[in-house]
Amino acid sequence: MNTVNVAVVGASPKEDRYSNRAMQMLASYGHTPIPVAPVHTEILGRPVFRSLIDIQQPVHTVAMYVGSDRQAGIIDDILRIKPFRVIFNPGTENPAAYGPLRSAGIEPLEACTLVMLSTGQF
Repeated sequence: MNTVNVAVVGASPKEDRYSNRAMQMLASYGHTPIPVAPVHTEILGRPVFRSLIDIQQPVHTVAMYVGSDRQAGIIDDILRIKPFRVIFNPGTENPAAYGPLRSAGIEPLEACTLVMLSTGQF
């Protein structure tokens, strides 16, 4: 796969968080991680966007690191920006969102970004 822009929703500056590890690993594989979090301004030297709709470049993949109970507005934003796919990482699964995403031509995946990258499935 060519390098792609990946919005990391729920990005954290804390190194022990999976979202932070995903950003590091995405960059090491040549992709462009775009951190999305309302409370931070910079993560791993990258500017943080408050929401998906604030991102000015095309987003190929959304890597979800926010629990389903906090995803309502995020799913609406995903439907607006129309990425190719959304990876619902462990603990973020949201079956209620999969139908609307598929109807919009967006592929929902229940997977782990880290595993997908390390096994060549990204």
